[in-house]
Amino acid sequence: MSKYALVTGASRGIGREIATALAADGYHLTITCIHSKETLFALAEELSARYHVTCTPFVGDMGNPSDVEKLFENISSLDVVVNNAGISYVGLLHEMSVEDWQHVINTNLNSVFYTSRLAIPFMLQKQSGRIINISSVWGNVGASMETAYSASKGGINSFTKALAKELAPSHIPVNAIACGVIDTDMNRCFSPEDMESLRQEIPADRIGQPSEVAQLVQMLLHAPSYLTGQVIALDGGWT
Repeated sequence: MSKYALVTGASRGIGREIATALAADGYHLTITCIHSKETLFALAEELSARYHVTCTPFVGDMGNPSDVEKLFENISSLDVVVNNAGISYVGLLHEMSVEDWQHVINTNLNSVFYTSRLAIPFMLQKQSGRIINISSVWGNVGASMETAYSASKGGINSFTKALAKELAPSHIPVNAIACGVIDTDMNRCFSPEDMESLRQEIPADRIGQPSEVAQLVQMLLHAPSYLTGQVIALDGGWT
């Protein structure tokens, strides 16, 4: 039986690795990004050719409800949603503009609501499905200079726990992965010295890889449905 998945923010980094892993597992994909159109379309072609699945690219803002509604106009079945789209903001809160705050919250948190609300009816019809939200350890403990990012990820964690309770009777697990320091473009704002200091704090003595997040997504897709409402830290023992 065909399986269908949506991965947001899939043009690079964690999202790209997740999309590749799901294609390898035989999922027909819809993948999204907001800026890197050529990269996204090239990935769609690559995954379709390599794994013989359909892979539909969509360029739009997952923090904009109108764009998400357009995305779902071309989705007729859905088994898995991986909410990965996200941005960071590093700076003092009192120097942050209202527009920047709203941009972080819309992209990181509101997007999870927009996609989930439209995906759930497909899953309810089947009485099955999986929603996986990519969060951060900063959603658990907060990070100085990243208040908006921490707030958005903390919101995702609470959203995950609440929606899991709502959907558990319908056999639809909802879980989140709280990533630690992962080697992605999001961390390019930090100097090599800053990254080395972070590495020294991590008991595993290294920075995590996007492929490891994808592996955990695969594990969650095969986990018992009784595993739901969890925020699973993937951080090398850091927090």
